[in-house]
Amino acid sequence: MAGSIGLLLLLLLLLPSFACMIGSLSGHCCCWLGLALLLLSLFPCCCASCLWQSTDDEDDGGGGDGEKVRLMGLAGEATSPASGGGFSANGKFSYGYASSLGKRSSMEDFYDTRIDGVDGETVGLFGVFDGHGGARAAEFVKQNLFTNLIKHPKFFTDTKSAIAETYTNTDSEFLKAEASQNRDAGSTASTAILVGDRLLVANVGDSRAVICRGGDAIAVSRDHKPDQSDERQRIEDAGGFVMWAGTWRVGGVLAVSRAFGDKLLKQYVVADPEIKEEVVDSSLEFLILASDGLWDVVTNEEAVAMVKPILDSEQAAKRLLQEASQRGSADNITCLVVRFLEQDNQHIRPTNDQAS
Repeated sequence: MAGSIGLLLLLLLLLPSFACMIGSLSGHCCCWLGLALLLLSLFPCCCASCLWQSTDDEDDGGGGDGEKVRLMGLAGEATSPASGGGFSANGKFSYGYASSLGKRSSMEDFYDTRIDGVDGETVGLFGVFDGHGGARAAEFVKQNLFTNLIKHPKFFTDTKSAIAETYTNTDSEFLKAEASQNRDAGSTASTAILVGDRLLVANVGDSRAVICRGGDAIAVSRDHKPDQSDERQRIEDAGGFVMWAGTWRVGGVLAVSRAFGDKLLKQYVVADPEIKEEVVDSSLEFLILASDGLWDVVTNEEAVAMVKPILDSEQAAKRLLQEASQRGSADNITCLVVRFLEQDNQHIRPTNDQAS
């Protein structure tokens, strides 16, 4: 219902322009314009409310819950900041997370942290999922994406293809599960997969991944925004359009150009991830995954500078969250830090605080 009303509002907003073009041929532009304004005046509260619920205006992506323990309930439940962390059994990396409701009235961020043994090899899976239009999409992706991935037959032989196919297949599963829902929902995803000495980062939307290599901050994901030339071209080639509505939006509604869910815009808002691979070597210090609740107020370089002196990954994630809060972030905030450990750091031991 909300999605339908949102589209109605969009049509009403465009009606005056179309009316003037048609009316100019018959001299009735003013009449058409008056009718459009009258319709808008009848539905402003209802349409604006539903459009806000569908897009969540400032909140166009999502984080998640991790450790296979439910961090957050669905939107509207009482929540409090949460944090945690652990080590890989082979001692090669540590991880920490921190997540907060922030200034929002509901929680749509989820995250997932898993350390699994797959065919005898230790695999790390980390993700931040920032929902919009409710928590359903972000929660679904958190619960299913990595489970689907490690079952993929090409997980070791062609990991990039496995990731890409798992993203699109999980999206299809969510859309099927949402068939009976009247409201639309979607989610971003920023994920990191550690397999041996390979780090594979994949994303859709604007939850960002940044690494510190040799002391430098390097973005290893790209925020998917509809005003980017290639994204805009892809959307227009598919029959959609991008327009300004406070920011650039797909169909005047959604501020990210790729996401899970968003069934009403699915033809244009795809769940095809961009994937980047990095080698895990002595120059790679740590990885930061975070929702835009952090990146809206903290630059890549600032985030890396904050994390660098903090060896404890959980404390590093909490530091980022604290800084984003102090800078007035208006969104849910979820931060996840993975620190790569040198093999001679024998004083660092794995703990039982890890997912399996």
